[in-house]
Amino acid sequence: MWLTGSQRKVVLASSLGTVFEWYDFYLYGSLATIIGRHFFSSLDPTSGFIVALLTFAAGFIVRPFGALVFGRLGDLVGRKHTFLVTIVLMGASTFLVGVLPGYATLGVAAPILLIVLRLLQGLALGGEYGGAATFVAEHAPPGKRGAHTAWIQTTATMGLLLSLMVILGTRTAMGEEAFVAWGWRIPFLVSVLLLAASVWIRMSMEESPVFQQMKDEGRLSKAPLRESFARWSNLKIVLIALFGLTAGQAVVWYTGQFYALFFLTQALKIDAAQANLLIAVALILGTPFFIVFGALSDRIGRKPIILAGCLVAALTYFPLFKALTAAGNPQLASAQQSAPVILHADPSQCSFQFNPTGAAKFTTSCDVAKQALANASVNYATVAGSGTARIDVGGVHVDSYDAARLSGTELSARETSFKAGLAAALKGAGYPEKADPARINRPLVIAILTLLVIYVTMVYGPIAAMLVEMFPTRIRYSSMSLPYHIGNGWFGGLLPPLAFAIVAQTGNIYSGLWYPVIVASATLVIGALLVKETHRRELHH
Repeated sequence: MWLTGSQRKVVLASSLGTVFEWYDFYLYGSLATIIGRHFFSSLDPTSGFIVALLTFAAGFIVRPFGALVFGRLGDLVGRKHTFLVTIVLMGASTFLVGVLPGYATLGVAAPILLIVLRLLQGLALGGEYGGAATFVAEHAPPGKRGAHTAWIQTTATMGLLLSLMVILGTRTAMGEEAFVAWGWRIPFLVSVLLLAASVWIRMSMEESPVFQQMKDEGRLSKAPLRESFARWSNLKIVLIALFGLTAGQAVVWYTGQFYALFFLTQALKIDAAQANLLIAVALILGTPFFIVFGALSDRIGRKPIILAGCLVAALTYFPLFKALTAAGNPQLASAQQSAPVILHADPSQCSFQFNPTGAAKFTTSCDVAKQALANASVNYATVAGSGTARIDVGGVHVDSYDAARLSGTELSARETSFKAGLAAALKGAGYPEKADPARINRPLVIAILTLLVIYVTMVYGPIAAMLVEMFPTRIRYSSMSLPYHIGNGWFGGLLPPLAFAIVAQTGNIYSGLWYPVIVASATLVIGALLVKETHRRELHH
């Protein structure tokens, strides 16, 4: 587990630059709620938040294309030069997010430009990870690749932690009002300093010895993409790596870090600064386990650790998140038990509660009620009924209304009356508007969050070494990058918006967990049947 001086330099040079890249990338995810207010203010709050998450996911969706572009370059010209391009592209895009005017200034051009910058970030990150993992693995001595590449695996969590700490420090120093108004831009602008440091570090690196030897011998691939994906023998391994490893790894990762953060703030209504601090403590406690499981995979293999992580996650997510509710907002948990909320509505009047363009109008009494409950982050069940929708909060009934039949002052008065009645009913039943800081069981919340992070370290700690070992040197950068980034970019990056869309539709704050549970379970089965152990393979092939 301990590194020599030259090994430390390789790991530090690769890892530190990657930390900065993840810092840049995660700023958006951590500030999605605030960014949604500035760039998607034309939408209703629920749709605005989901679209903000989709914009966050856009960077993940494009990552496989970055993997193809930069993976090809990495296999053709080398790992080091590709590093420099990706770090500059990432840093410049992040800085520009910090100076981009919002919707109030640019109108619809603002969210379009924001999405473009997110896509550029995704392209850069698509080329970054495969290069860092390959570079470190090809420098590592035999029998220690898991331990060495595990340091790369810490960079995503460390980048998230760094972004949370900068956000928390800025938020605390300037106050919540100023931070929401304009201070959220400061963490993005600070990234230019990290960019300068990263470029300086990357310039000092030397090329991978395995790649250099192959280059000197004239054995480099002339068409790495065609060789990687047009030959069934290699494409089959790519598909097995995707569905039998990275898809499950991705959903466990994003559930344990990002979805947990959003759950604290959106569902449990814990103050954002408090939620960031709780997550940050859990990350500090859990991060060393990346190295532990990476080193352990050198001894017992990568496959059993990764699949065990998928298994325990699938089995325990529902009870853990319910325990998180009881510890993080006990008043909410108590109200859910003593006064469950039930929506009685005609199913034919209920629409899918997702409005990415702002064009859809939710006017039926069912839609009005569901939208109000979603905006209030209330957990509720739906029972088929007829006529005007009705919300039951304990023993109190609140009638909804058909917005299409009203207009002008009459509509405004009815909307005000309905919201006031619902708010009074919820308050009377003990539903809190915000989590009471004095009642948060912080030790238990941190313990649960740390356990979620440890699940992340199980699936993520050994994954880099395993992917590197699955593919030959001449096409390694391209071949390993694509399944990693499809798994993490598509299966993982889409988790927050999909999960919250499911919650908005069903009314159950835990229903979004079905997505990671199903994907992790599928990976467990596919991986157990098709993935072959790699930890004793040589890289010179």
